[in-house]
Amino acid sequence: MRHTYYQGFSKIRQVMTNLTREPYAAGKFYPAEEKELEHLFSHLIQREKSHINYKLADNQIIGAVLPHAGYIYSGYQAIHFFEIASLSEQNYDVFIIIHPIHRGLDYDYATDEYQKWTTPLGDMEIDRAFSDAMNIPRSASFHANEHSCEVMLPFIRKYFPYVTRFVPIGIGNQDPGVAREIAGKITEAAAMTGKRVCVIASSDFSHYVSPDYGRKMDQKVINRILDFDTRGVYDEVMKNDITVCGYGPVMTLMEYSLMNFSGIKAEVIARGHSGEVYPSSRVVDYVSILFYLEKKQSDHENQYRI
Repeated sequence: MRHTYYQGFSKIRQVMTNLTREPYAAGKFYPAEEKELEHLFSHLIQREKSHINYKLADNQIIGAVLPHAGYIYSGYQAIHFFEIASLSEQNYDVFIIIHPIHRGLDYDYATDEYQKWTTPLGDMEIDRAFSDAMNIPRSASFHANEHSCEVMLPFIRKYFPYVTRFVPIGIGNQDPGVAREIAGKITEAAAMTGKRVCVIASSDFSHYVSPDYGRKMDQKVINRILDFDTRGVYDEVMKNDITVCGYGPVMTLMEYSLMNFSGIKAEVIARGHSGEVYPSSRVVDYVSILFYLEKKQSDHENQYRI
């Protein structure tokens, strides 16, 4: 049975809050060594900089849908967001990373028990004050062998070195009601703590299909995202059996945006697939979608309408 409410910790769990989570995906999804990682970032930037819409940095950046595959595949799409968001010169206190759980669905959703996660570019601490304010379960095992949150952290460390705190939220039950519930808890916690947040929804799109078929199916979901039709995202995925692995996080970001911002916009900023790196007839699709307000606003203006 999945747990939807915080139930307290055993003594073992209390001890775990003092521990550091070592990387699971380093050396697999991204380089484990700092020098090699920086070299890869430079390569991604050089390849993509002429395609990045830097004008979007003039807006107030709320968050993004970002891919979570290996950097050599999806880094070309993910780098667009981080280049734009860092150029916007906004000051965030914490990144909220909402991500799917690929294995082990013990909870509808949960954050992690560890105090901090290690990356090749430095540690990231879990913002315990924020997660406490959300009042959601914590589970180390839920996140133990999961890459979909971890792969975001080196990007954050590189582009936002002043941001040392994040909150991972793994979703085991990708349902519109669950997405709305999590979005409400993020909204309440942001209001309670007064922290400025950037919300990332970690998701790859169609898996192991032809490039043409994947693009066609993904567009059905993308159209719903751009219309902020949360239920429509879920219905398209279910009706057409579209293999978007993080539609729950995507719906959560959509609900959070609708709860807090009037005039919120979403725009596809990068799109590609694994076959562009290694030619194949069966590919995985990667899409980056920026969520923003057209003009930057003062801190907390138009936010947290609860």
